[in-house]
Amino acid sequence: MDDILASLNGDGEAYRRLVQLYQPQIVRLMWRFTRDKAELECLVEDVFVEAYFSLKGYKGTGPFLHWLKKIATRVGYKYWKQQERAKLFVEVEDFDAVNVKENADEIDPSEAAVALHVLLGRMETDDRLVLTLMYFEECSIEEIAHRMGWTRAGTKMRAMRARGKLKKIAEKENFSERFEWIK
Repeated sequence: MDDILASLNGDGEAYRRLVQLYQPQIVRLMWRFTRDKAELECLVEDVFVEAYFSLKGYKGTGPFLHWLKKIATRVGYKYWKQQERAKLFVEVEDFDAVNVKENADEIDPSEAAVALHVLLGRMETDDRLVLTLMYFEECSIEEIAHRMGWTRAGTKMRAMRARGKLKKIAEKENFSERFEWIK
């Protein structure tokens, strides 16, 4: 809390310590939004810039990391919206780069993650965000609702519908049989 107060008073060194302390967690979260390392660096920087300018809004009622993750989630969401508008979707042909085994138990976890990231990239932003936060970040429905400013019931409904949409995309692209973990 001392570094937060010092940062509010213009102490750049105090904010540098905050960045250094929380950067690994934010990098991990932002990796869920992009696999491009250059984009990742930009997103992480955007999170800390936005956090710096929003610091006076931090009330100190909860952990600083939770507040920072809320900002990071919104930065990632905006990034996906920009990607969606620019029509920069990953095509299914990119799955050729993933060595898919017939037996789901034989799938390399990193290859499965790439495949799932590509499938999620074919979804609408809200659906993609809910599933990313639920399964990659292991957030509860309540935490997702809080981060995004949605209702609990609305978030639960989005999650249910998003899972159904992901399953349909996997079936359409003939991945549901090879990736049973998607079901």
